Amino acid sequence: MFEQAFKNIDDVLWKEAGCTTELDYTEQTSWLLFLKYLDDLEQDKKTEAELQGKKYAFILDKDYRWESWAAPKGPDGKLDHNKALTGDDLRDFVTGRLFPYLHGFKQKASGPNTIEYKIGEIFGEIKSKIQSGYNLREIIDHIDELRFRSQVEKHELSALYEAKIQRMGNAGRNGGEYYTPRPLIRAIVKIIKPKIGERIYDGAYGSAGFLCESFDYLKSKGNLTTKDLSTLQGRTFYGKEKKSLAYVIAIMNMILHGIEAPNIIHTNTLTENLADIQEKDRFDVILANPPFGGKERKEVQQNFPIRTGETAFLFLQHFIKMLKAGGRAGVVIKNTFLSNTDNASVSLRKLLLESCNLHAVLDCPGGTFQGAGVKTVVLFFEKGAPTRKVWFYQLDPGRNLGKTNPLSDDDLAEFVKLQKTFADSPKSWSLDAKSIDQTTFDLSVKNPNGGEEVQHRSPQAIIKEIAALDKESAEVLANIRALL
Repeated sequence: MFEQAFKNIDDVLWKEAGCTTELDYTEQTSWLLFLKYLDDLEQDKKTEAELQGKKYAFILDKDYRWESWAAPKGPDGKLDHNKALTGDDLRDFVTGRLFPYLHGFKQKASGPNTIEYKIGEIFGEIKSKIQSGYNLREIIDHIDELRFRSQVEKHELSALYEAKIQRMGNAGRNGGEYYTPRPLIRAIVKIIKPKIGERIYDGAYGSAGFLCESFDYLKSKGNLTTKDLSTLQGRTFYGKEKKSLAYVIAIMNMILHGIEAPNIIHTNTLTENLADIQEKDRFDVILANPPFGGKERKEVQQNFPIRTGETAFLFLQHFIKMLKAGGRAGVVIKNTFLSNTDNASVSLRKLLLESCNLHAVLDCPGGTFQGAGVKTVVLFFEKGAPTRKVWFYQLDPGRNLGKTNPLSDDDLAEFVKLQKTFADSPKSWSLDAKSIDQTTFDLSVKNPNGGEEVQHRSPQAIIKEIAALDKESAEVLANIRALL
């Protein structure tokens, strides 16, 4: 039922002139989902209070609750069409009254980790792009079918929402900024092995994939006490993100996974001066795929000892500083970081090798990230002792990765297994830190087992790839024609 509701919502948004991309679809679905979730949460809390003989104080005033403007019900439990707004009345209410009212919560909130602050932040950053009040009414009716009451319902909604984020990531343009392939995240989490009680941080959380997968990993351990669950909810997951759309998507994604009050804020992480970071600000675990290719302003670069315009290099400095002594990190970065000869790259590699134990590097093949033609590596390091030996693994799924052939958990199974003992194999080898050039600190991936040799593909594989590319081209052309 939920899957059909999501499909119906997309079908209506497709008709909207203001919604032209998967990013728009996800954004508009997200703010409506959030308000429906908030209504279900408040109804549950009201019931809970009544059972205890108490009166519940609603967060939202009556006129702005879902049950009042979006889905007023009659005695039979069905939508009361006489009270439900639609058409221009609905559109004008949402843009002229609802959004300004909800944005005002940011000023009322006692702190950024409260639900009030998140309400204010979300509705100050995004706008309703649904121009037809009739389309908006249709979407609201579909959203109202969704329930957030049971764990089963949340799990199903979570899976559907993740699929929506993945489609957004695969859509090209800048959608990939919000989506890191979940099999890659799960492999990174397995290597880092976060524990209950540790604080986990992502300073560029996107759709919060690392935080959500870490939550699932920790919950899967089982035998969690009430104290453990409370720790997971309030004192485990932290993040910062510059983009407003990502903030909205991340909050909804974490809520659907079961983290109801995530400690994530909307801010430009890189505006924080590294010199101001104190011990209390540091984390046990850092997991991140920071944006690369961006350029930061000169005044932002002043916050870092190694000054560079490359966003990812600034983030790496931030992460090293934010780790506690003994803290562990798994960070995705462009593979050119390993070999670039500019001063910033050389200085940053020196910093990493001397202040941290860079114990493993995962070399990812092209196509790992959909819509981004950049090759990446994952750096695994622990802060507090210099690097003595680096273990490399060259991931080769044996096929070309793409939209129709995405990375899978099975592709990473050998990497996860071999990493436990840093074993040598045709795809893995170790590099003694003493053999690293002390002027360039070059860490280029050079497989001594011949893994860098050109692999000649069979004619059948080439034909199959051409057919897949033709199919993708046909889909793009069809979408363009549909918009004309």
